[in-house]
Amino acid sequence: MNIILLGPPGAGKGTQAQRLQTDVGMVQLSTGDMLRAAVKSGSALGQKAKDIMDAGKLVPDELMVGLIEDRIAQPDCAKGFILDGFPRTEAQAEALDEMLARTGKKLDRVIEMEVDEQALTERVVGRFTCARCGTGYHDKFKRPRVEGVCDVCGSKEFSRRKDDNAETMKTRMAAYRAQTEPLLPYYRAKGVLKTVDGMAAMDEVYRQIRAVLAGA
Repeated sequence: MNIILLGPPGAGKGTQAQRLQTDVGMVQLSTGDMLRAAVKSGSALGQKAKDIMDAGKLVPDELMVGLIEDRIAQPDCAKGFILDGFPRTEAQAEALDEMLARTGKKLDRVIEMEVDEQALTERVVGRFTCARCGTGYHDKFKRPRVEGVCDVCGSKEFSRRKDDNAETMKTRMAAYRAQTEPLLPYYRAKGVLKTVDGMAAMDEVYRQIRAVLAGA
């Protein structure tokens, strides 16, 4: 089964994709990870991407779609893939559709993780992680059991992402509304779009996603 998870930054797409990868065997495909792996491998596409990025330019859509095509042809994608972070625009969606049709594949579902912008901002701004083991916490929703001590590894060092602030979230949400929200009617017209409550508890969001996939 091949799916796309859509939702603004902080909606939890990566968390849900990791659970699907563990439970179902689908492979989470992050375009950032694919770019880094391609550059490291020294492949023709990777070298082309490196040259473009070294010049300070954006990697063009056709190159990203080419990287995805190479990646989904690998054996570990036999049970399906989860695209997280791509496509972001209708032009990218069309290019992706053309590539999948050419390679005899298709998208089974596009799942929108619907969120409340104000509540999402609160969720993102309050999050922090253990600097040693990476366990995630939140100022309001998930504090360590012992204040200042990681529940998992006992470390007392924590970190926050510099871009997890209200102003950055405002910019991210504006970009999401302008670029990615137009994908919703595009995929709705194709009959593959389903919506889940992205503001529910993580386990409930996952239950809803699995229900969508079971009905695909």
